[in-house]
Amino acid sequence: MTPLKPYLIRSVYEWLIDNDLTPHLLVDALHKQAVVPEQFVNDGKIVLNLRPQAVEALSLGNDDIEFNARFSGKPMHIIVPVVAVLAIYAKENNKGMGFDQEEYHDAGDPPPEKKPPSRPHLRVVK
Repeated sequence: MTPLKPYLIRSVYEWLIDNDLTPHLLVDALHKQAVVPEQFVNDGKIVLNLRPQAVEALSLGNDDIEFNARFSGKPMHIIVPVVAVLAIYAKENNKGMGFDQEEYHDAGDPPPEKKPPSRPHLRVVK
């Protein structure tokens, strides 16, 4: 089953844009797959402005959020794994949605072991 979180992020983003609010994304910047400007990380978190005028090529995918933006005048391609998103909210009034910090595995971690299915316990009934 597809996770619900990316759909919630997209819907809150659309709601914020429809109401002329500035979408901000609170991100766990310490996630190993996150590509964010480290000079703006504070306490392991970063707030990213997703206003359409501030970003280019925004992609709100099921696994990653990606876009191009400028930080201190320098262009950068940002990659935020959806599992690293802590909240999406409006800059103007802080309305939006927060998420529980999920446990996530690093890409280098092996997947959890699957136990082989046990033999079925069937018997003949007459």
